[in-house]
Amino acid sequence: MVYHTGMFSSLKLIAMVSIFVTMLSLRAVNGNFQPSAWKSAHATFYGDESASETMGGACGYGNLFNNGYGTATAALSTVMFNNGKACGTCYQMKCVNSKWCYSESPTITITATNLCPPNWYQASDNGGWCNPPRSHFDLSKPVFMKFAQWKAGIVPVQYRRVPCQRRGGMRFTLTGNSYWLLVFVMNVGGAGDVSEMWVRGNKSGQWISMSRNWGASFQAFSQLGGQSLCFKVKSGTTGQLLQAYNVAPSYWTGGHTYEANVNFH
Repeated sequence: MVYHTGMFSSLKLIAMVSIFVTMLSLRAVNGNFQPSAWKSAHATFYGDESASETMGGACGYGNLFNNGYGTATAALSTVMFNNGKACGTCYQMKCVNSKWCYSESPTITITATNLCPPNWYQASDNGGWCNPPRSHFDLSKPVFMKFAQWKAGIVPVQYRRVPCQRRGGMRFTLTGNSYWLLVFVMNVGGAGDVSEMWVRGNKSGQWISMSRNWGASFQAFSQLGGQSLCFKVKSGTTGQLLQAYNVAPSYWTGGHTYEANVNFH
């Protein structure tokens, strides 16, 4: 086929635009997570200065000190928790418009590790702070005291989603048995969330889709005992896919945590 010069220029332009759009799409999928816009909410705290009452939680992270989250954590209200999809997400916030805020307006950064359940016996503006449709953070007391006086009880805040800064690779705590694998995903960088997950044993040869059990845990009903395990993880926020190979050895056992050498950024 013979093209006229004008037709060739048009085709070339279309090809360049197509390549540019493809590059933008790839950047959206593979690019680093960026902070969101600032929004308004309120914050309270639970527990005492030891933060012992914040251990565990609906995300299933267990001992937050041992697993790298420390006391910079929060329970999210129902709408923010989103049935566990927000587990592992990170937020920066500052106390605003209250006499209890520290004058220098320090910011704190926390990880979502728990659910703050609604209290239907209290009005949403008087005790039922986590009732829908409110956006609310119930912080550990130590992190609350970094930006406001604890005697306030509740303070208005400005908050935004920020990238999770994690050291090392993504961590997988395994439990269950040879026919039912339950995995808790922790230390997730980037957007911090996990929307989908797959597992592959060295003998199975194919990726097996896992379903969310609760919080940050995913399960597979498949015979995976005696196989070394690889995992594939997807962030619901960015759409990024991460493949972690040879995470757990063939002699893996329940109750142990295995660290991959990759993470979101």
